[in-house]
Amino acid sequence: MNTPPNAPNTPDSSHTRIPLAQLEALLAQVFERHGTSAQVAAALAQNCALAQRDGADSHGVFRIPGYLSTLASGWVNGHAVPQVEDVAPGYVAVDAGNGFAQPALDAARSLLLEKARRNGIALLAIRNSHHFAALWLDVEPLAREGLVALAFVNSMACVVPSGGHRALFGTNPIAFAAPRAGGEPLVFDLATSAIAHGDVQIAARAGHTLPEGYGVDRHGQPTCDPAAILDGGALLPFGGYKGSALSMMVELLAAALTGGNFSFDFDWSQHPGAKTPWTGELLIAIDPAKGAGHNFAQRSEALVQAMRGAGQARQPGDRRYAERALADQLGVAVGVQELASLRALAGIV
Repeated sequence: MNTPPNAPNTPDSSHTRIPLAQLEALLAQVFERHGTSAQVAAALAQNCALAQRDGADSHGVFRIPGYLSTLASGWVNGHAVPQVEDVAPGYVAVDAGNGFAQPALDAARSLLLEKARRNGIALLAIRNSHHFAALWLDVEPLAREGLVALAFVNSMACVVPSGGHRALFGTNPIAFAAPRAGGEPLVFDLATSAIAHGDVQIAARAGHTLPEGYGVDRHGQPTCDPAAILDGGALLPFGGYKGSALSMMVELLAAALTGGNFSFDFDWSQHPGAKTPWTGELLIAIDPAKGAGHNFAQRSEALVQAMRGAGQARQPGDRRYAERALADQLGVAVGVQELASLRALAGIV
């Protein structure tokens, strides 16, 4: 029997379920115990817990070891206090202070919303930041406020540009969210690489191979072995030169425009264990109520109905919403061993 395209994952006996609030509290305890302020811990815990709730295996609790090894390495400042700058009528900038991007976004969110509603459009430029999380969680809340939102983040160099021979770009995701009348916001979050880096790590851990065209080994030769990609190899952009061009765009928007580092711009060799890219993020918020877009949400729904009529059964975000509904009812699915490890990290005997 085939699984419907928007059906949630079904956890097996190796998983258990925990209420979202309990998972957030547990993760916050882990973060604070391993070197962050309470405020930073709360922001990171919420982000990881929400990604886990939505079924993102590569961006939920799977990321915790990477966060903690990074904090232990001294690469990131777990106590950083973001500095918000009101730059222009439609421009907000934040210096994250070599801290994580989520607290920086939290600090600037209200000002970004205010400017977008006043001017019709506003952008938020975050620099000196570390983004190690799912990107859709940055834009979906803006769509729930009635805004159209775009986000761009660059990461560490692990993607070969089209026609190139060594890693230069990051996976450089793009996220988009739009309100929709009578339904959940339309949201997508996609890497400009052929596969997300976290999914390569999961495949390597599970001993799975990858499809052709996803990566190269340390010698620049095509490989389907995720371990070879991680061991000095690199990912390929999706769609060849098209994905490469989008990745270049993300570098310019998330790094050059914000004042953050390019994906190839930082050196973490003196911080063994560091995992988080020290780069930048750009968010754009548009108020469709200005001008001809006053019925934007209704038009979004009309487009969805047209796509369904054309045969597209699954819409952007459907699977996440299905996972979310199940988690809200039964609790968030977490691996039994992962949960035990989290409790140990939190100091719970």
